[in-house]
Amino acid sequence: MGYIEEQYEQYQKDPSAVDPSLKEVFDEHGAPDWMKTGAAAQPNGAASATSADIEKVTSTMKLVEAIRRHGHLQANIYAVGSDERPATRLLDPDYYGLSEKDLEDIPAEWVWPNSPVKLQNALQVVRTLKERYAGTISFEFDHVNNDDERHWLQNKVDAGLFQVNLSNEEKKTLLKRLARVEGFEQFLGKTFVAQKRFSIEGLDIMVPMLDYLIHSASTDKIENIMMGMAHRGRLNVLAHVLGKPYDLIFSEFHHSADKELVPSEGSTGINYGWTGDVKYHFGAHRKVGNGEQSTTRVTLSHNPSHLEYVNPVVEGFTRAAQDDRTKPGYAEMDQDEAFGVLIHGDAAFIGEGVVAETLNMSDLPGYRTGGTIHIIANNLVGFTTNRSNGRSTRYASDLAKGFEIPVIHVNADDPVACLSAVAFSYEYRQEFHKDVLIDLVGYRRYGHNEIDEPRATQPQLYQEIDNHPTAASVYEERLIDEGVVDKGALEELKEEIDKKMKTIYDNMGEHDTDEPEVKERPGGVERPLDEIETAVSIDRLRSLNEGMLERPEGFNGFKKLEKILQRRGKMLDEDNQVDWAAAEALAFASIIEDGTPIRITGQDTERGTFAHRHMVLHDVETGETYCPLHGLEQAKASFDIHNSPLSEAGVIGFEYGYSVQAPEALVLWEAQFGDFANAGQVIFDQFIAAGRAKWDEKSNMVFLLPHGYEGQGPEHSSARLERFLQMGAENNWTVANVTSSAQYFHLLRRQAAISNQEEARPLVLMTPKSLLRNQRVAVEGKQFSEGKFQPILRQPGLTKEENKDKVKTLLLGSGKIMVDIEDTVEKAENHSFDTIDAVRIEQIYPFPEKHLKEILSEYPNLEELVWVQEEPQNMGTWYYVEGILHKMLKDGQIHRYVGRPHRASPSVGEPNIHKTEQNRIIHEALQMSKGGNSNEGN
Repeated sequence: MGYIEEQYEQYQKDPSAVDPSLKEVFDEHGAPDWMKTGAAAQPNGAASATSADIEKVTSTMKLVEAIRRHGHLQANIYAVGSDERPATRLLDPDYYGLSEKDLEDIPAEWVWPNSPVKLQNALQVVRTLKERYAGTISFEFDHVNNDDERHWLQNKVDAGLFQVNLSNEEKKTLLKRLARVEGFEQFLGKTFVAQKRFSIEGLDIMVPMLDYLIHSASTDKIENIMMGMAHRGRLNVLAHVLGKPYDLIFSEFHHSADKELVPSEGSTGINYGWTGDVKYHFGAHRKVGNGEQSTTRVTLSHNPSHLEYVNPVVEGFTRAAQDDRTKPGYAEMDQDEAFGVLIHGDAAFIGEGVVAETLNMSDLPGYRTGGTIHIIANNLVGFTTNRSNGRSTRYASDLAKGFEIPVIHVNADDPVACLSAVAFSYEYRQEFHKDVLIDLVGYRRYGHNEIDEPRATQPQLYQEIDNHPTAASVYEERLIDEGVVDKGALEELKEEIDKKMKTIYDNMGEHDTDEPEVKERPGGVERPLDEIETAVSIDRLRSLNEGMLERPEGFNGFKKLEKILQRRGKMLDEDNQVDWAAAEALAFASIIEDGTPIRITGQDTERGTFAHRHMVLHDVETGETYCPLHGLEQAKASFDIHNSPLSEAGVIGFEYGYSVQAPEALVLWEAQFGDFANAGQVIFDQFIAAGRAKWDEKSNMVFLLPHGYEGQGPEHSSARLERFLQMGAENNWTVANVTSSAQYFHLLRRQAAISNQEEARPLVLMTPKSLLRNQRVAVEGKQFSEGKFQPILRQPGLTKEENKDKVKTLLLGSGKIMVDIEDTVEKAENHSFDTIDAVRIEQIYPFPEKHLKEILSEYPNLEELVWVQEEPQNMGTWYYVEGILHKMLKDGQIHRYVGRPHRASPSVGEPNIHKTEQNRIIHEALQMSKGGNSNEGN
């Protein structure tokens, strides 16, 4: 009663402030009778409502709202395993003190005004809404805070407009499709006994759902569908959605030599690298026509066993396909050029952190893709782990609710409901360009794989599955009941499909039994990059530099910053030097002038972690932003720069995907500190380092990883250089640690030059921190207008050319330690270094052996090679170069290490101890007195 009084008082002040259904009651009946001084007649002459009447109406309204909000709790969404669902009374009328008679006595329009269907009373309302919200399909969207979206969703469900209606012919076609899905799995099961295939059985409807999506996209002339999925059902999707020929799949089971791929209709290729991968990791492409000139290209991304890590990669594919990079400024995005489809495992979706990282990017300016359709392939078990041990939430999909993503739960045994779910999802994506999720609740017919025995860990569930008919059988029974097909129709279809597959298999000929060999690497992979010219004339550089110092009229820059930036105007003058940040800006400017698009992202990348870049300026009066590279008249391609969310694995995966899909672009990711790359190790290991060897997936991506020992503690000293060197093989990437701004300039331009070429490969670059502003890193302008990147540099300040016969020790090293050595040599008084010379290894992998051999030949009396590094001995470069240097030694020569000892942690945490260690390394390398003054600056 108190609630009704409160609502009526609100209604008197503002009728629109109360729920529409309550407003209608108050309009018709006025105030509740207990609030009236007398029993006045109502405007329509009806008798006054009693408090009991009002209570019944409000209770009914609560029930109606509970059905919309909580209908999923009683929905028939479990094909098997429904006994694990906790009971709820939230949808029961008696929970609200209501009987069927009470509901029959309440007019339908009181509790469901403007109902899309003609209903007489509240009982019919309750039954109708239960059909909509608590059938084999159910919905969760109360967490969506956007009113327009939530009302659109509710109106669609209330009116039943989400439902797909199939003709009898379409029903027969769907049965045939399910029969083909099932028949394919059963043929593999009996032909290749006890071989892993990660069967789709139990989630068979996934293939028709993808068919529906592709048809819808093709009809709407969407150019690209980017798909990612893990193992479950992958072979079936490859065969039936991507058109991978059956005989090619069969040959992979037989471990025979790869057959030449004769594409099936619409299939455009399946790529393999030279070392390959297991059959259920490969992706494919297919073009699907819509009966007109335009086609939709469907791409299934290659996927390692690290399940959800493909998610951001696919999002990167999608954004790259949507972006127009041909014009200056930010790339222009068309979100209807492409969309993503991600198929998740139920245990992995809630369990893998990269899922949350990817969902968080879904509405960020630099990463949004206009809505991804997510499907959880929910088979109720994570390998052998039950739901109760795999998540703290009711549903596997609950993570999505934190990002206001609508969730549709659907029973995988009801094909029409599943198609309705995917149709509804696609329509929502097209309407609002936001993510939507389908929780496809089925089961897996066998264990995690076909060798696995699930009855040891899920005996009751698998007793139910063993007795449960297949999805095709369930649908056949439904069609028999409807009179659409006769009994035995499914068996005829399966016999026909089995016969077709057997014919294909029998005609494959003798299977190879020879030991297969690893394929040869492509010529482009083998070719070195040393001869690429990257110089830019000084006049061109000056013009670009001047253009970057221009500002839009009325732009109010931060004065202190503008003063610093304007100094760059004279850097290219004679006797002046170009620092690291200016060199980068000139490299970027010249690259987009050449017509190569650039995309650079990372945490705080617009300004730069160390306040050196300032590529996005902020107006102090208005807060508006301006990128100096967007004002360049010479620019012929886009320049995208974005601050990323606080994510590594997700963002690295996204940028890698972008670089693969946009091979003509130069894509860079900058770590806030180099060791942040640790959090993206799976992407580095599975995709970036090995993607081309496994899948022939090319990337030209650049990784900027700040690295150097400056006494700042163990976390941000090391970019874990040793890990990238350990993975370096077959020219899979370039690893460099450069010590001059010109070297950085030429490396970036060299990387841009190999964009979209067979020589393309990633670049892992150790970038400076304190050295950013060190004058020893800055160099004169002619080093940009002449020459190219040098894998090895001569160390300044040591042996003169005419004294090389005196040299007995050659120091080798890379990065900051070599600059520290240069500084120490210059400051050293009364000390001769005649017997010592040094070179800087600027490109560590591939190691420039030929060049180093030429340098070694210049020292006739050389006795030792000394590798110097600031990282501990078990880290950094030493263990990588030790064997290489050993092979170069002549009789009587030795090689040794100077640096920190083996350590568990990358560095000490106390600055003064760091300085003492650093001085000891430098003094030992230069054969000066041991120890050192701990007050010296390093």
